[in-house]
Amino acid sequence: MDIHDLTIGIEEEYQIIDPETRELTSYISEILDQGAVVFRDQVKPEFLQSQIETGSHVCRNIKEARAEVKRLRTMVADIADKNNRKIVAAGTHPFSRWQDQIITDKERYKTLVKDMHLIAQRLLIFGMHVHVGIPDKNMRIDIMNQIAYFVPHILTLSTSSPFWAGRYTGLKSYRSVVFEDLPRTGLPEYFDSYQEFERYTDTLVKTGCIDEPTKIWWDVRPHPQFPTLEFRMSDCITKMDDVIAVAALIQAVVAKLIQLRENNQTWRIYRRGLLAENKWRAIKDGIDGKLIDFGCQKEVPVRFLMRELLEFVDDVVDQLGTREEIEHINTILEQGTSADRQLKKYNETNSMEAVVDMLADETVIGCW
Repeated sequence: MDIHDLTIGIEEEYQIIDPETRELTSYISEILDQGAVVFRDQVKPEFLQSQIETGSHVCRNIKEARAEVKRLRTMVADIADKNNRKIVAAGTHPFSRWQDQIITDKERYKTLVKDMHLIAQRLLIFGMHVHVGIPDKNMRIDIMNQIAYFVPHILTLSTSSPFWAGRYTGLKSYRSVVFEDLPRTGLPEYFDSYQEFERYTDTLVKTGCIDEPTKIWWDVRPHPQFPTLEFRMSDCITKMDDVIAVAALIQAVVAKLIQLRENNQTWRIYRRGLLAENKWRAIKDGIDGKLIDFGCQKEVPVRFLMRELLEFVDDVVDQLGTREEIEHINTILEQGTSADRQLKKYNETNSMEAVVDMLADETVIGCW
């Protein structure tokens, strides 16, 4: 396929904040009611009333994706502001407790709580999903198999959840830990074909494990309703420039792997358990840590591996028109992720409220 045809879509889950207390607030219904005309179907309730989800239109390129993210962030932030609320883009809230949240009154969420009980009720987490359009079903599976290797690399760039219930967790992406309490999460399984994936899904449905395929929540999955590969490993990313950089990198890695595949080449497939070791390192240390280079069988600093990855995709970046966005990855490596900035702010102020204020400010940079 022509890599110029790789469409992209971005979904984000925001926190709704009371600017006085800095706590999460259950205000989604009011925001949706007031924004119904402009939001249409692009802004939706999430599992908890203190969450709001946005989803871009299908975008032909990363420039369109940036415009969509900016438009949606601006609309939601504007309505929140008019109601004395703010939005925050981060994987967890620094100190609000899951016990205090109200679950959205939708049948899907009621069923989730009925099936998962406390595990579901603890899901006070916020992510970003990137969809890359790949019309060929078998190509979707082939790329999923290969790109699982890069899930930890991409996760390091998105880390934004070092705090949980008022405590420093010692991790850069605590959201990942909370989410993986659910079944059918984490790194994807390996499949030889789309047909084999369908047989797997059918088995889960027939045996009562799931009632429909969207309840497979892997870090990368073929979307059951759209002709896309959906990337779900990322924390919700605070700064808009960082969002677009990570989305551009995902698209570029997909493009590079498709290019290799069409030249009868492929990235080496490693055991899921080995890749999980790297994912744990990404969760714990983010860009400050080391990942394992399984080809060399040694630990390598993330920053070095990320620069290798940028070299790997360099020959597709100009074709995609994303060089400026991809180069922003270097800024993230130099200045840190949201998790790094949150920790720095807390160490400077000893105030979780100051961390929330910083997150709220950074979420709308470039929106006004």
